[in-house]
Amino acid sequence: MQAQATILVVDDSPENLQVISAVLKQDYKVKVAINGERALALASAAEPPDLILLDVMMPDMDGYEVCARLKQNPATAGIPVLFVSSRDDEEDEARGLSLGAIDYIVKPIRPSIVQARVRNHIELKRSRDLLERLTTQDHLTGISNRRRFDDRLHLEWQRAARAQTPMSLIAIDIDHFKAYNDHYGHPGGDQCLIQVAQALAACVTRPTDLVARCGGEEFACLLPSTDSCGASRLTEQMRAAVEALCLEHAQSPTHGHVTISLGVTTAIPQTDEPAQALVDMADAALYEAKSAGRNRFVARIR
Repeated sequence: MQAQATILVVDDSPENLQVISAVLKQDYKVKVAINGERALALASAAEPPDLILLDVMMPDMDGYEVCARLKQNPATAGIPVLFVSSRDDEEDEARGLSLGAIDYIVKPIRPSIVQARVRNHIELKRSRDLLERLTTQDHLTGISNRRRFDDRLHLEWQRAARAQTPMSLIAIDIDHFKAYNDHYGHPGGDQCLIQVAQALAACVTRPTDLVARCGGEEFACLLPSTDSCGASRLTEQMRAAVEALCLEHAQSPTHGHVTISLGVTTAIPQTDEPAQALVDMADAALYEAKSAGRNRFVARIR
């Protein structure tokens, strides 16, 4: 059974919020916001909405600006937006669609039309989400795969270069994993990878952060808008979380249980350099951590 979809309704009129909520609440979980700032906060929360119904005419921040900011943020860019407006000019509708909205509903609200369009767009989103999971999810661990990591790395690098904000990256390896696989067999190795991946993913709470399996026993964590102090804290948290699993590793020459080594780096991207520069710095820090005895992290700041 599919989980109930969540709809965020954004309108500065309590009457309009009540009318639209009444139309949708029997079939969906409905959240409401009376202004753009609140809408952006709810959209980027830990449990984002599946669909947003967005009023155009609002004080301080109109619906067009809200939509533009939603689409600029990788964490909210994939949420479908339906504009709801009393303005039915072709120019207004075209502007809304050009900003990334998928539909434009004209007031006054017609319940059957709203229900039908919301239902159709929810089904389309579920299909897109399924396809994305199939192509960007690691089949063994369930976390993101190398393809999604590469896509997000370049997107966040370009965004940070434009805004001149710090960006951090953690490179992670399971220590002596070949010896673990040889001793416990591939089924045991797979279970180790799954548990380590789950421990790493549990450390990340922001929707913009990304933990991915990049191949074999290699993982990475992408941290947009994160300075060196914040990145180092999370890196140590990840190291400790894996050690706390207490997974026996009888063949480890350094520890009797599964551990990880990590390299973390922070930089303010420049438009004339590739995102690979951040990966190379993190890999160099990871190599230092391994050379220093493993089960530790080394930080590099540029």
